[in-house]
Amino acid sequence: MSPTGRTLALRRAREEAHTTMATLNITYDGMSADVPVELDGPVPDTDIRRIATELVRSGGVPGLHLSHLRDDAFAHFVVDRFRGARGEERIYLRPKVPFGAR
Repeated sequence: MSPTGRTLALRRAREEAHTTMATLNITYDGMSADVPVELDGPVPDTDIRRIATELVRSGGVPGLHLSHLRDDAFAHFVVDRFRGARGEERIYLRPKVPFGAR
């Protein structure tokens, strides 16, 4: 393998090593749905919100297809991250809940 080929193979292996599968749970307008997402390394909260917006608009989230969802629909939503019982990554995008409010 040529040096260039080796370099490309190493780069590809590094990129693949940082790709993980996660379950993104989106709660919006009283509905909640899970969708599997492939993420490249650690993803900031702003990107999670953007990914969720694109998924909901495109119909990629079962039961949540809103083609005219505003760009800032999830701007004030909370992003929670947990590990499941088997170590899988779970990301929850949910509205802020003021405890004690009615």
